[in-house]
Amino acid sequence: MTNRSRGFQHERDLARRLWEHGFAVVRAPASGSRARVLRYPDIVAIYRGRVIALEVKTLREEKPVYVRREQVEKLAEFSRRAGAMPFIAVKYVGEGEWFLVPLDRLVEAGEGNYKIPVEAVREGLRLKALVSQVKGDKSILDYT
Repeated sequence: MTNRSRGFQHERDLARRLWEHGFAVVRAPASGSRARVLRYPDIVAIYRGRVIALEVKTLREEKPVYVRREQVEKLAEFSRRAGAMPFIAVKYVGEGEWFLVPLDRLVEAGEGNYKIPVEAVREGLRLKALVSQVKGDKSILDYT
């Protein structure tokens, strides 16, 4: 299996998890393709009018995540137009946990690209927390 097909498999996993939580989910069929005219993220998830836009990254080991400027720009532009909350969704393969990092946690990495330090990934929202936040559910931690 190629890295690209493994990446698609992880995108489908995230889309499925969001669907199971009641979101309407669309995975962009041309994400990562050479089609650069349209600007849309890897996954768009909607729950009762609240829109989440996700650029998906998976890594085999715990290390900083690098994101091309073009990917950040398309995510930001789509989110602006759609009124979406933009995140970089990160999964360290083997852990099974998705971390959702807001764009303001990205750091300039030179050559116009961005980096997300491991600490920023680990401090990102877990998928369960994002779902709870979007749905307006409260966790026991909200009362402590």
